[in-house]
Amino acid sequence: MEMQRLFLLIALFFVLSILWGKWQEAYHPAVVADNTNTSTTHTLTPTAETDIKNTPLQKKNSDTPEIPAIEKIQPDIEKEKIRKNQYVEINTDVLRVFIDKHGANIQIIDLLAYPVELEHPEKAVRLLSDSKNQFFIAQSGLLVRDEYAQWTPKPNSALYSTKQPFYTLVDDTLEVPFVWQSEDRQFEVIKRYIFHPGRYDIDVIFEIKNNTAQNWQGYIYRQLQRIEAQSNASVLHTYTGAMIAYDEDGYKKISFEDIDNEVLKNDPDYQKTVAGGWISMIQHYFLAAWVFNKEHAEQYYTKVLKNKNHYIVGSSRQVKVEQGKTARFNEKLFVGPKLQEKMENLATGLSNTVDYGILTIIARPLYWLLQKLHNFLGNWGWSIIFLTIIIKALFYKLSEASYRSMASMRKLSPRLKSIQERYASDPQGKNQALMELYRTEKINPLGGCLPILVQIPVFISLYWVLLESVELRQADFMLWITDLSSKDPYFILPLIMGVSMIIQQKLNPTPLDPIQEKVMMILPIIFTVFFAFFPSGLVLYWVTNNVLSIAQQAYITKKVGA
Repeated sequence: MEMQRLFLLIALFFVLSILWGKWQEAYHPAVVADNTNTSTTHTLTPTAETDIKNTPLQKKNSDTPEIPAIEKIQPDIEKEKIRKNQYVEINTDVLRVFIDKHGANIQIIDLLAYPVELEHPEKAVRLLSDSKNQFFIAQSGLLVRDEYAQWTPKPNSALYSTKQPFYTLVDDTLEVPFVWQSEDRQFEVIKRYIFHPGRYDIDVIFEIKNNTAQNWQGYIYRQLQRIEAQSNASVLHTYTGAMIAYDEDGYKKISFEDIDNEVLKNDPDYQKTVAGGWISMIQHYFLAAWVFNKEHAEQYYTKVLKNKNHYIVGSSRQVKVEQGKTARFNEKLFVGPKLQEKMENLATGLSNTVDYGILTIIARPLYWLLQKLHNFLGNWGWSIIFLTIIIKALFYKLSEASYRSMASMRKLSPRLKSIQERYASDPQGKNQALMELYRTEKINPLGGCLPILVQIPVFISLYWVLLESVELRQADFMLWITDLSSKDPYFILPLIMGVSMIIQQKLNPTPLDPIQEKVMMILPIIFTVFFAFFPSGLVLYWVTNNVLSIAQQAYITKKVGA
């Protein structure tokens, strides 16, 4: 009976999840794709005010450089832009990158190893894009006061030069320099992008040559700018928004709503400078992040361009170059999948962008074990099955106590119904009779529920591990399951799960409440419909868990009955 109540709670959880998803769709509608080819503009104002806030160079008048508009590029005409000498294309074995010479900023990145659909492997996921309906770009540059303006490239609009329009990685590294010079050629800025084979991190090096007769000072900024794109998932929603690391151990999510409300600006904990941190914009499976050196103190900021629906998270710091000197400032940009090991090697805590929520402390060991199983088995589907078996084995004794209690309750079902009928008009007498029966038979009515409650956090954590792991995206299992992150195309696994739930109900004690009994009868149907649209990896886990539970419960029920 307690197990039935647990199922009711789980069903309520899924219903509330769907209602929440529908509420999100109603009050945060998805951005409608723009299929027109009309040229429009996006005003990219990173932050000239924010970058120099609370610093000696702060000014809010004409001394603050304005960042001019950049023409919006449709994704299907990059080649035309290259022919017009505006974009530079860089290809590695895992990335296709388009950099605009105006500002030397990355406008487009395709992840070549991650196709949008298995049926079309030639069409890669476009993580960074300058299209209106998918706007998400990475920017960096310099900000100064007017006295240095003649020697400094204007952010996002100054025209940099390159030697060629196409670059391809053929060796261990590929360096692509973008060069800007002042009119008197006394001041030169070189922004170097360095690419590595098999890697999603890009070295971004600012080299500033000051051949003028005076010292130069300004601010270097790096930022990510995107629209508030909505998830296409009908039931399962994952976090999309900003995340920052304010020290080696701490990190914070900053939602688009938080950026609207200027949470970062108003929080005194984040008005300090940060060394060795990172800023990011994350979404399901993928992210872009600027990673900073531990030697320099950074000031984080957020900004929203309300008329454009553009949200910005960025960081800036003061830099100086003495006359006749050359200075180099190393930055690192990561744009790619949430591969935890690679991200953790890049920056402390960057793997926290894989969002397991409040159960991270349990989810991370489960992910580690799942990965180890995959290293041995070579198949993510079988890894899920064996991980579920291991977890069931660890909780065998707890489950045994639960199923033993339910088997005892099942054995007493005729006597429980008799008491219910005898005391139909006397609730107090019925409760006293039930308690006396439990005491005589030495049965704890909560014994079937409490052991299962202990296991729930573990299974919820595993649920999030399977949902968040990019390794399961388009991962093949066997037979008709060719993508563990997509729904079962023939709904076979959800149907098996529904049948397994019916079998479990037959093993459980019959509810005394007739209404509850009817609700329990339709639960397998409800769950089958829900799980029909869940990723098949999650359904596989649930089916495996149900089959193992049926085997254990049937054995214990038979043993108690004997």
